[in-house]
Amino acid sequence: MTVLPRPLHAPVLAGAALLSGAGSLARVPAAWSMAGVALLLPLLGLAARWSPVRSGYLAGALGVAAVALWPAPLVWDEGGSWLEICGAAAFWALPALGAVAIGAQLRRQASRTRRAVREARRDQQLELAQDLHDFVAHDVSAIVVQAQAARFVAGTDPLQAVRALERIEAAGLSALASMDRTVHALREAGGGPAAPAPGLAALGELVERFEGGALEAEEAALAALPREADTAAYRVAVEALTNVTRHAPGARTVRVTLRLASGGIELAVANTAPPRGARNRLTRRRHTGGTGLAGLRERVDAAGGTLEAGPADGGGWRVSAVFPADPRPGAIMMR
Repeated sequence: MTVLPRPLHAPVLAGAALLSGAGSLARVPAAWSMAGVALLLPLLGLAARWSPVRSGYLAGALGVAAVALWPAPLVWDEGGSWLEICGAAAFWALPALGAVAIGAQLRRQASRTRRAVREARRDQQLELAQDLHDFVAHDVSAIVVQAQAARFVAGTDPLQAVRALERIEAAGLSALASMDRTVHALREAGGGPAAPAPGLAALGELVERFEGGALEAEEAALAALPREADTAAYRVAVEALTNVTRHAPGARTVRVTLRLASGGIELAVANTAPPRGARNRLTRRRHTGGTGLAGLRERVDAAGGTLEAGPADGGGWRVSAVFPADPRPGAIMMR
């Protein structure tokens, strides 16, 4: 909050400085000059804090000069030398420069705060973009593949087409839920309530929606997974399954495992090679650029884990993330 509207600080300071200087030259009583100095000091701080740079420099120079030189006529009238006048001016310039320094420091702090807010907003935007890639892209890819599969089997196997439509419905609902979480995140930035990010508690539902998916999860591994790694592990599964949908459609088996390993807790997603010609049958899918495994590796690293991805036996692909076990007392550890 400011005493004056921002555009007025510099003009008011300049006017007060000129009035104070004129009063000093007119030999007004010293008490009046001191009152003028007492008014100029806070105006100097306010102008340094709020005024535009150009007008602030000019008004600040006038204000500092008015404060520093107000005793010069008195010293001159009492027969003081130029050295004494300069000493008195230097003495009174100190509080004026101090007021300017305080205002400039507050201005720098406000600038740093605004810059930090902008960076935080940019980071949040990148986070939301990553969430959309991690969650919504998976569901949309599944919808595209299931719709294409239903089109091919609708004439020969209506039951399979109905099952594909059921999977499309489930994936669509999941995508809507992901969009709702994104909206909640935006509301949180505005001070509203936040929705929790999904974790491995939803892993079973995720794998169940995936055709050919099989889940093997150890309860001990889930209990030993740190809270901060829970969401990252879930995103590993989402990204890996999305890549299977995009790059290996028709893979007969996709196995998701969560187990205790020597290095901590391992989450692995491995798929078999797709049948020959599967990619040709499901054509014209759009492959848009995303953050993919590169962005996922950053998330895993931030959670203290490691990520590996590469070919698996039999021509398939395997993604593995290992997270450190929870070191808190009571957590289940590998023996």
